[in-house]
Amino acid sequence: MIKVNVTNGTLPQQEIDYYIEAAQRNNPDKTLTAIDLEVDGEYINAAYHFSSQPPFERIRRITGYLVGTLDRFNNAKRAEESQRVKHNV
Repeated sequence: MIKVNVTNGTLPQQEIDYYIEAAQRNNPDKTLTAIDLEVDGEYINAAYHFSSQPPFERIRRITGYLVGTLDRFNNAKRAEESQRVKHNV
């Protein structure tokens, strides 16, 4: 959840969403945690706050390899993964 703080006025939700999307698009490797928007007449001063922790990436052991995604597997390895017995936790 992203904390939004608007000071010195109000902004429509559509405009707030635009600032959030722009921050995420311009900083894809970071996790946006908060945004401070200060209304200054016709201008908006925006301060973005990002998490110091990198986004969590899940690593699995599949067919003897440690992988995050299957995108680098060939068809044989993908078939082997799809035929594995999956256990519920």
